[in-house]
Amino acid sequence: MDVKILLLQQWASCLDKEDWFPPLEKVLEGTTLEQAIWKPVDGEMNSICELVCHLLFYEKRLLMRFHGETANEPQAEDNESTFRLPTETVQNWKETKQEYFYVHRELEKILAKSEHEDLYRQIPGERSLVLELKSLALHNAYHIGQIVFLSKMQGAWAGKRSF
Repeated sequence: MDVKILLLQQWASCLDKEDWFPPLEKVLEGTTLEQAIWKPVDGEMNSICELVCHLLFYEKRLLMRFHGETANEPQAEDNESTFRLPTETVQNWKETKQEYFYVHRELEKILAKSEHEDLYRQIPGERSLVLELKSLALHNAYHIGQIVFLSKMQGAWAGKRSF
């Protein structure tokens, strides 16, 4: 199987095509702000909202770096600060989800249009596109699992799957 086709399948399964785990669009469907900011009593886990902010940070940074817009890329003091939504409001939650979906799809378009040599070209501040997208897909799957778990802990997970 061609590496580009494999990556496109992995990338789609993280957003909108169900595979071995539910895609993030379906996982977040109907998630209220209250559910998105909820944390277990011990507080050691990040909230759903924080996890989406974290995923958005790394995908947006890759997109900006791919386009050579490093001056405008998101900044964070450390990994921990990538989990924070500036203000927890219904509007910010909605906009964060929309921006994540947009950025994810933009990266998918770049991958779909890429020729073989583009896949292996180094991105400023990163490795090659193929390595970064592979790592981000695995990173996304890991955090999607956490989001599902948090939804289940709240009793907000319908549990119905397409297969």
